[in-house]
Amino acid sequence: MALSTPLKKQPLVKKQETVYYVLFVIGICHLLNDSLQAVIPAMFPILERSMNLTFTQLGFIAFALNMISSVMQPLIGWYTDKRPVPYALPIGLSSSMFGILGLAFAPNFETILLCVVFIGIGSAVFHPEGSRVAFLAAGPRRGLAQSIYQVGGNTGQALAPLITALVLVPFGQLGAAYFTLVAALAVIFLMYIAKWYSFKLDTISKEPKKIKKTKAGSGANRKSIRFALVIIIFIIFARSWYISSISNFYAFYAIEKYGLSIPESQGYVFLFLIAGAVGTFLGGPFADRFGKRTVIIASLASSVPLALALPFAGPALAYILIAVIGLFLMSSFSVTVVYAQELIPGKIGMMSGQTVGLAFGMGAIGSVALGLIIDTFGLTATMISIALLPILGTAAFMLPSDQKLSEWQKA
Repeated sequence: MALSTPLKKQPLVKKQETVYYVLFVIGICHLLNDSLQAVIPAMFPILERSMNLTFTQLGFIAFALNMISSVMQPLIGWYTDKRPVPYALPIGLSSSMFGILGLAFAPNFETILLCVVFIGIGSAVFHPEGSRVAFLAAGPRRGLAQSIYQVGGNTGQALAPLITALVLVPFGQLGAAYFTLVAALAVIFLMYIAKWYSFKLDTISKEPKKIKKTKAGSGANRKSIRFALVIIIFIIFARSWYISSISNFYAFYAIEKYGLSIPESQGYVFLFLIAGAVGTFLGGPFADRFGKRTVIIASLASSVPLALALPFAGPALAYILIAVIGLFLMSSFSVTVVYAQELIPGKIGMMSGQTVGLAFGMGAIGSVALGLIIDTFGLTATMISIALLPILGTAAFMLPSDQKLSEWQKA
């Protein structure tokens, strides 16, 4: 077992085995955490009718959730890089539990925003620390480890349409109260993870001091690394805005274009997100085998023609297109996190918080912007326009190769 393996004679990365049971548990916790977040967009059709909310107000609800999480994630990651706090994981999920309980009984738009802030805080704490746990348990298989961790989150997000159809449509807003049980289960699992995390940190602290860390990005490489970070941010922008448009507003588009009911329209979003979860899982092992840059480029370039065709497809073809888009587009999600971690080594929490947090933040801004655009120009015109977003992701061709990353780390 990885916990009993002595770690005194060789560097951690060479000696440590992949601790699969920890990866699976933290992946399940990621699923539970993101299923709580999924309740919020799942409630949009319910709130739009019961409270007469506009698309702009729905966009602001998504903005509050994602922006709180995105702003705090890199800050928490930066702090815990210096001083890890294992028990922050269950504490953060407790904040989400109180937020989801309040959401079930919120009487107005303002109260919903307040509850969403609590959920956003819990998510901001969970993601950088959860990513660090995945890194510590990864051993030599960082791509696979990050995929196992991230696929839990994507699967949790994919539950939003099922939450709408099976819970919120029959029970309404009060149905959100059932998800306090999901939050409580996540807190229990995270208490276990926090104990392992503490043990791992204690084991690492007893190792002989290694050669001091190299500073990747020193000298002439700094400009190239900054340029690579700009490209990563650009990719995250394009991918996050497109995902936000599909997950938050495509159900309304399907209702308007195909004349579907709310539960029927959620089928498209569910296919997109569950295929995205599969893509997230596959991306990591492919990156370990073929390289991170290769997977990122293939993910984004292959999505372009499919995204352009989706707004003009009939109801049957749209099922196929939206599933394949989710599969291809999300296969680069976990790979982008690992790429950023290796671009700036030694800053695991900050870089995972920055990349995942930036994805949340871009999605938040996209939710508000798309809501405003829909209210101004209409749903059909907006969905046709956002089909152009994956084209921007082809900037991935300008990313440095994996070999270049290795050279920078040794410089």
